[in-house]
Amino acid sequence: MTPASNRAIPAPVIDPTNKPFWDSAREGRLLIGLCGDTGKHFFYPRGSSPFTLSPNVTLVESKGTGVIYSYSVMRVAEPYAIAYVELDEGPRILTNIVDCDMDALKIGQRVSLVWKPTVDNGAPVPMFAPV
Repeated sequence: MTPASNRAIPAPVIDPTNKPFWDSAREGRLLIGLCGDTGKHFFYPRGSSPFTLSPNVTLVESKGTGVIYSYSVMRVAEPYAIAYVELDEGPRILTNIVDCDMDALKIGQRVSLVWKPTVDNGAPVPMFAPV
């Protein structure tokens, strides 16, 4: 089964806490958090570390590659695949798997970042496609 390509993706709601993430998305860069106390990466990027609750965090650019950790194919009017992708840097991101044969998806499959446009000229959203 091939994916539907006409699915309208809502524009993200941007506020002061997530604006750096969406600004970088418009530049084609996926930002993740880096805890300055533990050296661990995390997603979603935010102002405090989920490991220590410290504000000692930096936003860094992800390579945008990883593996499918878990997924489910929704077989509705416009089928789509929702998945957790484990980035090569370590954190897992909830996303969609696109531009693929959904019947061929596998846990552990390598994927890479693709940006998909949103309605009303909103910031693009990060999704992943098999490599």
